[in-house]
Amino acid sequence: MVEPSQSSPARKRRIRRLLLVCTLLVLTLLGAAVAFLLLWQKEKTPQPKSLTIPEGRRASQVYDAIDQAVGAAPGTAMKAAATTELALPAASEGNPEGFLFPATYPVKDTTTASSLLAYMVRTANERFGTGPAVHRDVVVASIVQAEADTAADMGKVARVIENRLARGMPLQMDSTLNYALNRSTLDTTHEDTRLDSPYNTYARKGLPPTPIGNPGLEAMRAVRNPTPGNWLYFVTVKPGDTRFTDDYEVQKQNVKEFNANRRSAGG
Repeated sequence: MVEPSQSSPARKRRIRRLLLVCTLLVLTLLGAAVAFLLLWQKEKTPQPKSLTIPEGRRASQVYDAIDQAVGAAPGTAMKAAATTELALPAASEGNPEGFLFPATYPVKDTTTASSLLAYMVRTANERFGTGPAVHRDVVVASIVQAEADTAADMGKVARVIENRLARGMPLQMDSTLNYALNRSTLDTTHEDTRLDSPYNTYARKGLPPTPIGNPGLEAMRAVRNPTPGNWLYFVTVKPGDTRFTDDYEVQKQNVKEFNANRRSAGG
């Protein structure tokens, strides 16, 4: 009788190695296929959209940004602001200017102009708080946001505003005139200061009737905790160089330097 042949140990090792190589190859191919499918699915899935509102934007600018973000016709957000029930303070008289909090907001397929406006106002209430003084604080903060050259200057600008109000001096802020004229410029003419408008703080004492933009949290903190000082005037002579003083003669010299810098820069 013939005995069946036995596999040698070397042959068994070769078979095991071959099986291992085949297994690794199959696993590698499966991993590559899974990675490809995940990448393909990611490319197919719409990426989440968002809307970022920078500090200091006016309501009119926010409305335009909302319309673009949600794909609505121009003017949709402005109309929604007049018809949407927003949690605004009574002193705002339904005007959301100042309470469209600057932040980044998610924009989904179901997002509307009304829902975004409501979200912004809710966020402002959460960050600013509520109460009888909040509207005034936001008015001042909006001026601080527009006037301060840097965040470090905000507390001083807030102090200048409070000092001038306490003395019964007109604020004489270019930013409020710019708001009335719907512009942004460093050039204010004598004719501008004669404008008949409640936002003309050259001709009228006190604060303007509404905020002139939508301030951020830093500006609000500056209003509620202004830097101690007796300053009554300030001017940004050049970027990064804002000078504060309580001496009108010094202010005139600073303004003279500002104007010289503007001329040399072709402004």
